Amino acid sequence: MVLHKALRRGAVALSIALGLAASATQALAHAEEWCKSKYGPTDEIGAANLLSPQLALDAAKLVKTGKTYRLGAETNSRSPAYPPRGWSLTVTSPGQAGGVTLGPSKTSYNDDIYAGWVGVGSQIDGLGHVGIDNVYYNCFKNSEFVQVDGLRKLGVEKIPPFVTRGVVLDMTAYYGRDVVPEGTAFNRKEIDEQAKRQGIEIRTGDVVLFHTGWLSLVGQDDKRYLAGEPGLGREGAAYLASKQVLAIGADTWGLETIPFEKDAGVFEVHQILLAKNGIYILENMNTAELARDRAWEFMFVLSAVRVTGGVQSLVNPVAIR
Repeated sequence: MVLHKALRRGAVALSIALGLAASATQALAHAEEWCKSKYGPTDEIGAANLLSPQLALDAAKLVKTGKTYRLGAETNSRSPAYPPRGWSLTVTSPGQAGGVTLGPSKTSYNDDIYAGWVGVGSQIDGLGHVGIDNVYYNCFKNSEFVQVDGLRKLGVEKIPPFVTRGVVLDMTAYYGRDVVPEGTAFNRKEIDEQAKRQGIEIRTGDVVLFHTGWLSLVGQDDKRYLAGEPGLGREGAAYLASKQVLAIGADTWGLETIPFEKDAGVFEVHQILLAKNGIYILENMNTAELARDRAWEFMFVLSAVRVTGGVQSLVNPVAIR
């Protein structure tokens, strides 16, 4: 009888242990579901899989006047940047000290040396930029692909050219302000209402830009510019992700609302877009002229600099209408 009871207790304990182990395994598997790409275990380009010749052809049909808009902002060593970022430019004339020229045709030339952080000025955030607890898009772990001399996965050299439809939502018009205040969050309600006011819809494969007037603070009030910003909220990020957009950008340095929303994590919108959904982020986009011309939809063209293993890339996208 004693032996029988002992065996029963042992069996119960074993069942509990196995149950706990199974629960832990299931919880771990569930926890890793968020990072899996719907495009397969080797995918490194995320939402760029949506690009197609048809999207490019459809975007070309939006061109009616041929007017072009450069969306990159002018950048220099004085450009405000998220700390500790900065950069410098040095122009040199190699071998030409004192006005020396080269060869019988007296050739002279200049070169430049760029030293700095890529995350200054107008940029695209690659999918290796922000993760969750050291796990990045498509479950690539920091320890497996991040090296000091470049990313082994998710590098910006993998980003294909963007030729697709772009739309801009004029949030200065929505709020009736030349500059939308810092800490203002754009979520589903604001996005849908402003899109309806402008008579546009957001479609699969779109690049969605927000005009807030924030970039106008550069050179006027750099301290305020860097201290916060209006921008995308968590619900808004998830909503746009559900619409399967290609990229989201704004005329701000970090896209999302800062101060962050109540109970939000640090740069959680970046996590939702980059890590969970493979949606690219565009920062410091010069949207003012688009807003002035009420150019709500247009052909959007972007090509990232193909730096092997790069995390971000400087860009100067073009809108054509």
